[in-house]
Amino acid sequence: MILTGGFMVAEVAGSLVTGSLALLADAGHMLTDSASLALAWVAARLTQRPANARKTYGYHRVQVLAAFVNGLALLLIVGWILFEAVRRLWAPPEVAGTGMLAIAIVGLVVNIGVFWLLHSGDRDNINIRGALLHVLGDLLGSVAAIAAAVVIMLTGWMPIDPLLSLLAAALIARSAWKITSQSAHILLEGAPAHIDSAQLMHDIPHALDDIHSVHHVHVWSLTPERVMITLHAVPHDGVDQDHAIMVIREYLRKHFDIAHITVQIERQTYCIERGPGIGERTHEHGGPRHARGAP
Repeated sequence: MILTGGFMVAEVAGSLVTGSLALLADAGHMLTDSASLALAWVAARLTQRPANARKTYGYHRVQVLAAFVNGLALLLIVGWILFEAVRRLWAPPEVAGTGMLAIAIVGLVVNIGVFWLLHSGDRDNINIRGALLHVLGDLLGSVAAIAAAVVIMLTGWMPIDPLLSLLAAALIARSAWKITSQSAHILLEGAPAHIDSAQLMHDIPHALDDIHSVHHVHVWSLTPERVMITLHAVPHDGVDQDHAIMVIREYLRKHFDIAHITVQIERQTYCIERGPGIGERTHEHGGPRHARGAP
């Protein structure tokens, strides 16, 4: 955060002196990066807080919120770069290539250092990945600025500055959309990509001889690393309830690495299933069906 914020000041000054959009775009990006890195740090600290009576799952979701905010900030930056680049393509200003090159090289070194620091962290953590994408955008911006400066020094062709800014913006937009959509999916309690709830309802009874059927399956993520599931299971007659819960938990842990599993055992005449597909199915299990309204 300190490295990024400190160099951002130098880039702003350099862009004003040289007139480079690539430097100014990178400086604007680094400004939000400093804020995003601060947000990521605060989120990482809050995540370590223990659960309490009001936050029974703790503060793990803070990192997902931070990643979502960082992704939105990146998309806003991309929009601004696109607008400014198109405006400059119509009337390219003069850019001082030598000064631009010197500042861009220093920026590249700083961004490589920051990228290496973050890359050595937990790459499965969506919060760190969000911060890493910001820094990757900075790194691409520095590379674009270097390339633009070299072209300007060799040929004097000024449109290269906004053109390379457009290229960097397109690369940033792709990653920003991915991190934003993924974090939004988690916040909306969406099922992880590697788990199909409907298929799970089919697979568990076929894989486990003790289980007659499974329904009311709900799968979501607290964070990308912490998958959670609740389900209702109907074991076959004579199967011990604790044994049924144990075999289901072992199956889910082995095949899907699910950390938090809640299994409700049902032994009833029939139940109406409303699963992830919104459909209904009647399970008949043990004994005659009661008339409607009967206990």
